Amino acid sequence: MANISLQILDSFAFTIESLKYAEAARHYYEKLGSGAITEEDLAMREENTRLKKEIDDLANQVKQLKDRVAKLEAAAFGGGGGQAKPVAAVPPKSAGDAKKPADDDDDDVDLFGSDDENDAEADAIREKRLADYAAKKSKKPALIAKSNVILDVKPWDDETDMKEMEKHVRTIEMDGLLWGASKLVPLAYGIKKLQIATVIEDDKVSVDELQEKIEAFEDFVQSVDIAAFNKI
Repeated sequence: MANISLQILDSFAFTIESLKYAEAARHYYEKLGSGAITEEDLAMREENTRLKKEIDDLANQVKQLKDRVAKLEAAAFGGGGGQAKPVAAVPPKSAGDAKKPADDDDDDVDLFGSDDENDAEADAIREKRLADYAAKKSKKPALIAKSNVILDVKPWDDETDMKEMEKHVRTIEMDGLLWGASKLVPLAYGIKKLQIATVIEDDKVSVDELQEKIEAFEDFVQSVDIAAFNKI
């Protein structure tokens, strides 16, 4: 930006003064050619001489200003030393390098084996990750599906010993069966039913089989119904 400003200043000042000087010189030499030189012409000649000196002085000032700006720019952008940083020379190629065949570099490159090696490595990594995932998944305990079942166990009549009937029901043991709370619920005519809760593992215990086992106590049980069935 500074260089552009100096160039504009230099060109502007030099152009104005040069025009003045050229115009004055033209008038002078026209008079000199005609032989009619007056005191005014002599004064104009002196003015031309003065103008030429001023132009020379102005040109010197502009040159000094440009040199000063150039030094300031060099100090600001050239690391403070005012000098351009030397450019590292590129070492010339040795005779051995010049004589080395271009095909030597191609001999070191495996154009056909690199892709296979990369594919094999990628496959190995993929297989290892799959194996790690399978091992981790196998160690994770599987979710056991369970259900909460409430059974209504009905006696034959109001003379059935309900406590004894419950004892017989609870003697049933199956893998995946857990007996819960129970209560007597009135039906009619003084007859009560045994309502008993259980938690079963769905894969191990069949509700139908459990009902059959309870109904096997024929001296106490008339029938067994499912009052509620909820997945846990």
